[in-house]
Amino acid sequence: MKNILLKSLTLIFLSSILSAEEISGFWETIDKKSKKPTSVIAVYAYEGKYYARIIGSYNQEGVLDDTIYQPKGRAPGIEGHPYYAGLDIVWDAKLDDEGDRYKGYVVDPRSGKVYHAQLWKKDNNLVLRGKEFIFGRSVVWPPFPEEKFNSSFKKPDLSAFIPAIPQARK
Repeated sequence: MKNILLKSLTLIFLSSILSAEEISGFWETIDKKSKKPTSVIAVYAYEGKYYARIIGSYNQEGVLDDTIYQPKGRAPGIEGHPYYAGLDIVWDAKLDDEGDRYKGYVVDPRSGKVYHAQLWKKDNNLVLRGKEFIFGRSVVWPPFPEEKFNSSFKKPDLSAFIPAIPQARK
């Protein structure tokens, strides 16, 4: 009887872990009007939670010219106006009770407004939904193509990232 109970609990535990897809990796944000990429996001795990960091932004010509290696633009809505490149915009995302989405927080770096966030994979893309009360908006981030990493934009080591939670400007 103990053996059957133990096997059942193990199966339930493993199925809850395996039900959510891994969300770590590199993703592109897409402008909803132009349909062109606007930035590159690195989603990484740290102490059992997930975080999303801007690691690069495209200029008007579609060139990735604002990166963690050469940051330029600054976030007006965040205390101290840090660079966009290197800024964590999602933090403390952990698997929900149903085991199919990660829930945490997301900040709009322009305004400093913080929202509840949900993240999940759908059709090989990452979906981020920001919510306030019952209202929300979802964005779809396709994977950042591996071949876009090159000598001037090296692929960072996600395991080396340590979260830095942004503070909204007052």
